[in-house]
Amino acid sequence: MFRFLSAWPLWALHALGWLGGWLTFVASARYRARLLAHAAQAGLSAAQTRRSVGEAGKMMAEIPRLWLGQPVPIQWQGDAAIEQAQSQGRGLLLMTPHMGCFEIIAQAYAQRFGQQQPITVLFRPARQAWLQDWVANARLRPNLHTAPTNLTGVKQLIKALKAGQTVGLLPDQVPPEGQGVWAPYFGRPAYTMTLSARLAHSGQAVPVLLWGERLPWGRGYVVHVHTVGMPGGEALSTDAQTAAAQINAAMEVLVRERPDQYLWSYARYKSPKGAAVVADTAG
Repeated sequence: MFRFLSAWPLWALHALGWLGGWLTFVASARYRARLLAHAAQAGLSAAQTRRSVGEAGKMMAEIPRLWLGQPVPIQWQGDAAIEQAQSQGRGLLLMTPHMGCFEIIAQAYAQRFGQQQPITVLFRPARQAWLQDWVANARLRPNLHTAPTNLTGVKQLIKALKAGQTVGLLPDQVPPEGQGVWAPYFGRPAYTMTLSARLAHSGQAVPVLLWGERLPWGRGYVVHVHTVGMPGGEALSTDAQTAAAQINAAMEVLVRERPDQYLWSYARYKSPKGAAVVADTAG
C-alpha cells in the first residue's frame, strides 16, 4: 500500500488525507476530544481548529510519497541564516515542532546543505520489530543519517555535533521518564525533554528554529528558517528547567505562525510512566 501511494501526486494524497483526517475526527471521540482541548488551550479560533483537522490527515497521507516516491518541490525562506551559522564552523541543532511537514525538514536540509554539513536526525523506531529496519531505510538519503531514541542514539548525536555536523529533532516530543522536566507549553505544564538543551551546549552547537509549511493543492513545501538562536537573542540557559521553558516558548512562536498546521492531536501533555505529575493550574 505504501509503495502504491508513493506514486500518487501530492494533491491527490492531500485530498485523501483531508478526508481521512475528518473521518478520524468524527469516528474517534478520544482523538476529537484531545484535538479540541489542545486547540482551545492555545486559543485557536473555530476556523483554525477546523483547518487543523484536515491538515493532520494530510500529514499522514504524504508520508509514502516522502519516503518512497519522487522528490517533491521545496522552497526555502531565510536559508541565508543557515549559511551564516555554518560559516562559524560549529555544529547546528535544527529544532522544529510537530508542525506542517516536519518529515521534509531533514530531506530538504540534506539536499540543500548536506554536502557541506551532513545531518543526523533523532527518530523513534517503529514499535513492530519487522517494521523498524524498513522505516529507518525509507528515511535515509545522501548526507542524511538517523539516530534512535536511546542512549546509543544520543551518543551518535553528540558525536555529530562535536564533529561540526548538524542534528535535527522535535523538542516538543514527550521524552521517557527521567529525561525531561515539567515546563509551561501554551500555559499548561508539559513534560519537556532536556536533550535539546544538552545537545545545544554539547560542542557549543548553534540552535536553529525552523518548520516546513505545507502548501495548498499539492504545490510542495516551504522550509521557513525562523531564527538562529533563541527568540529575542537571549542565550539558552545551562539550567535544565529554564532551558526547557525557553525552548517551549520558542516552539510556541513557530506554532503561532500557522497554528492550523500544528498536530494538536499529539498527546503533548501526557505524563510518561513513572514520572511525577505536577499540578495543572491552567484555567
